[in-house]
Amino acid sequence: MKRFLLAASIAITAAAGGVASAADLGPQPYYSSPKPSAPRVFNWAGFYAGANIGYEWGSVANATPEPSGVAGGAQGGYNWQNNQFVYGIEGDINLSDANDTFAPYKFSNPWFGTFRGRLGYAFQQYNILAYATGGLAFGDLVATATATSIDETKTEVGWTVGAGAEYGFSANWSAKVEYLYIDLGNRTFATTGVGNGLSASLLRLGVNYHF
Repeated sequence: MKRFLLAASIAITAAAGGVASAADLGPQPYYSSPKPSAPRVFNWAGFYAGANIGYEWGSVANATPEPSGVAGGAQGGYNWQNNQFVYGIEGDINLSDANDTFAPYKFSNPWFGTFRGRLGYAFQQYNILAYATGGLAFGDLVATATATSIDETKTEVGWTVGAGAEYGFSANWSAKVEYLYIDLGNRTFATTGVGNGLSASLLRLGVNYHF
């Protein structure tokens, strides 16, 4: 009986010591998995500038040649943003290899530019801006008499409309795809003796840096 009481006393003392040791450790920290960060929403407002490259194809009024070729250049503009609506202005200047020869004339469009308004809608969960655009277009149309290789250049002014989509892939950078229809008007050329003007389509890719 004495041995039983001694063993019970030792067991109770050991248990009490364990409880005290656990109490000395204090409350254990509570761990939880980190909350997922909110998706980054691209800010379209402000100045931007970038570069583009694409392909131009078109036709000349009152003439058979259909100039086409690679075109590329630089653009810049400014956006305002009101919730998901984005509106702004953009200008660009481009060099073009678009040309075509159909005897007895060759027509080419060595450069062109545009100054446009833009109106778009931002799909903020995807950082995508879809937009329509339109405004002023200008550029050179060159007529060459193939028999003499003499060039006649006219700077023409007209209009442009188009649409595009832009994707913000980092804090300050975006990439875009854009289509423009360009009509450079019509002027009389001594080389052909009639009024000639360029109507062209332009499909291009570009990148922009947002300041």
